[in-house]
Amino acid sequence: MQLSIDALDSALAETVKQKIHQKTKPPGSLGRLEALALQVALVQNTEAPSLNNPQAVVFAGDHGAARAGVSAYPQDVTWQMVTNFLTGGAAINVFARQAGLGLTVVDAGVAHDFGATPGLLGAKVAHGTRDYLTEPAMTAAQRDTAIDRGRRLAHDLADDRCQALVLGEMGIGNTASASLLTHCLTGLPLDAVTGRGTGLDDAGLARKRDLLARALSRGGRPQAPLDALAEYGGFEIAMMAGAMLGAAERRMLILVDGFIVTAALLVAHALAPAVLPYCVFCHASAEGGHRLQLDHLGVAPLLQLDLRLGEGTGAALAFPLLRAAVGFLNEMASFASAGVSDRI
Repeated sequence: MQLSIDALDSALAETVKQKIHQKTKPPGSLGRLEALALQVALVQNTEAPSLNNPQAVVFAGDHGAARAGVSAYPQDVTWQMVTNFLTGGAAINVFARQAGLGLTVVDAGVAHDFGATPGLLGAKVAHGTRDYLTEPAMTAAQRDTAIDRGRRLAHDLADDRCQALVLGEMGIGNTASASLLTHCLTGLPLDAVTGRGTGLDDAGLARKRDLLARALSRGGRPQAPLDALAEYGGFEIAMMAGAMLGAAERRMLILVDGFIVTAALLVAHALAPAVLPYCVFCHASAEGGHRLQLDHLGVAPLLQLDLRLGEGTGAALAFPLLRAAVGFLNEMASFASAGVSDRI
């Protein structure tokens, strides 16, 4: 896969920092918003950034290992929640509407036949992955297809002048997949990055950890991102990794949600480290492994709301902060234009 992701312009950074410094406020008084404004400007390579046509994209896929009991919910919840997204009833629908985000729902690999369903983007690789307790979750060809479809989707959105991409997911069992990927790609202890997911009790968490240890005893700990993805990943995770790469290629902001989206980023980052400056880390999930992922990447989230829903909800909630950052950079007066005395 040939990728072309531009490095951000350090010369422009100094120009934008000076523009921020000249706003009618004490230096640094807008805190993290100042860094966010600078990041948006550098991603778009302009002193006057914008947030045209922002889109939330929810990728849905099923996991063969879910049937072994790694989740508190039955696998049918995946396709049922896809239907809920399409009829506007889920949390991401509410938050996307409030934030002014378009919403696209993608069937990356749900174990259900939706037929001709209005509003659903069909990108199904297969009817769920295979059970990684007994065999690799996907073939190399399936993995590459999922990555490529995500990348092309991001390119299509960029062609529609989308400048900010909110990534979300739905898939019963995908926190288990994310735990395995995180362990493989970071070296963090498996138990430390394996949490309760959708709400497992103590017995359920113990069972989940035992099952994931069994998976590792079969497939080992591949450290190459594509190998780890084929062994333990999900089609929705692979497609998100591809979308991140495609978005960075087209200089789009990537709004990273919680634990599972960050697992996809670990894959994308291992393939192309240049993707990281394009990412806004929107919140720290209540899933314990998420904070460890963020620490591994050396990044700080914007929000701490104890969320653990997924769907892109935390990223949608953080999006108004991007609007505020771009707004003050473009619209706030400077000391000179307002006739206000600067500090002595």
